[in-house]
Amino acid sequence: MTIDFKELGELLAAIAKNNITELTLKNADFELTVSQGSGSSGGSISTTITDINAQLISLPTPESQPMMVDRHSTPAIDKQWVEIKSPMVGTFYRSPAPDEAAFASIGDRIKIGQTVCIIEAMKLMNEIEAESAGQVMEVLVENGQPIEFGQPLMYINPG
Repeated sequence: MTIDFKELGELLAAIAKNNITELTLKNADFELTVSQGSGSSGGSISTTITDINAQLISLPTPESQPMMVDRHSTPAIDKQWVEIKSPMVGTFYRSPAPDEAAFASIGDRIKIGQTVCIIEAMKLMNEIEAESAGQVMEVLVENGQPIEFGQPLMYINPG
């Protein structure tokens, strides 16, 4: 099963901004159901994906969950730094295996297309690649930490 989590995030954002109350997409591999409740604060979105093995995954939208980033320990962020954001909900891993070196650590120089981390989602390991070259300035999440769609993972200084 292949899901483009960037497109899924865009779909969730569009649903949140419109008056769509429920949407179901279905194919041979999966079924996606998105329902939006109403309330005084604009409602909430509930999303489930059922894969061919009938496993349910709850995907909260970025607006519904606070980001798990401790900004008090983060140094001043330079405006030219580029954020690498999570394209999906899942679990963040810095290395391909617990006993192996991290893909990218603070101070490392990275290239466009270089794998900087893995996000496990629906038992699939998704390699996250850098979209810009530069030096890793800050890693914002811990190894094994659950992350949200759009959550900043690290900052890159493109200079």
